[in-house]
Amino acid sequence: MDMQKYLKPQVAAIQPSVIRKFFDLAAQIEGVVSLGIGEPDFSTPLAFCEAGWRSMQEGKTGYSPNPGLLELRQAISAYLQQLLGLTYCPENQIVVTVGGSEAIDATFRALICPGDEVIIPEPAFVSYAPCVELAGGVVVPLPTSAEQGFKLTPAQLETAITPKTKAVVLNYPGNPTGAVMSQEELNALAEVLLRHNVLAVSDEIYAELIYNGQRHASIAAAPGMRDMTILISGVSKSLAMTGWRIGYVCAHPDILSGIYKIHQFSLSCASTTGQYVALEGLRHGQAETAKMVAEYDRRRQFIVRRLAEIGLPMCEPQGAFYAFPSIAETGLSSNEFCERLLREEKVACVPGNAFGVSGEGYIRCSYATSLENIARACDGIERFVNRLK
Repeated sequence: MDMQKYLKPQVAAIQPSVIRKFFDLAAQIEGVVSLGIGEPDFSTPLAFCEAGWRSMQEGKTGYSPNPGLLELRQAISAYLQQLLGLTYCPENQIVVTVGGSEAIDATFRALICPGDEVIIPEPAFVSYAPCVELAGGVVVPLPTSAEQGFKLTPAQLETAITPKTKAVVLNYPGNPTGAVMSQEELNALAEVLLRHNVLAVSDEIYAELIYNGQRHASIAAAPGMRDMTILISGVSKSLAMTGWRIGYVCAHPDILSGIYKIHQFSLSCASTTGQYVALEGLRHGQAETAKMVAEYDRRRQFIVRRLAEIGLPMCEPQGAFYAFPSIAETGLSSNEFCERLLREEKVACVPGNAFGVSGEGYIRCSYATSLENIARACDGIERFVNRLK
């Protein structure tokens, strides 16, 4: 009996993650060095963990308020004021979520009506499109290229907007490309969005991981865009807290009230202990974040240089912790390249087409691992590419 007939058509139609496929394949091979996972290789700093332990010793192990601890929301508000110069009211403009992933899902579930279109510049993080589709929306992929630095242009955005467009997803610094946009570039996109009354869903989870002396910019800080932006972020990447699952979403009170309902009835609240850990990190974690960013930058420079020497050109990543080199000259597809690299050299990377059609011809290499591992992986990539010549 075909039990899949009981599934919603939108669920049945969604394909499993290509990234998960490669993780499962790599798990079957001994001695694999992985550049696949998008997770800091640092442990959560001990001082942050101790704050969580203290909270448990004090008996603070029950539910938190649905939108999160007020102290944490106040800390998020102060942090965003410092980072972006924007003020979000802790009482009605911030909800603490179970990681940034819940914030993304809840946002689309709150916003999207059947048939609403959401523009997603590609290559893009793998969760955006499925979350839009599960909410009943229509994904409008918008390819970007290395020639444009993988940055969305106002002209591209203008041509993609239709009367059905509800929102555009922005992710800068970007996964998988490491692209970063300046405030001036975002301001130009904002003019288009405001002209058409289109919302921005801005995933800024990598805001702190930015290099070459640049400063993070947000579409929410563009003139007129604060109320038209749903800002999503969290502490997973900047404070090495992926497993604690603490994210947050900030928006106009009328929009946030809808997102809050989804959160309240589906997840109740984020982990109370995790919230106390995040609170300590936001209040006192700047030095720890700076140390991590400095180490990521050292690895970034190394992997960019090595891959260029191997003959895999790329648009130099300016943020996050991913390199996204082109493998087009090898004549292999992204899947073929990654599967053969894994089997022949025991090096795991993610095929670029996991991030949309425009990612074909690229691979994603995470440098959120030790320099030793990166060097070993690059040695394997070099041997593999040389055999293809």
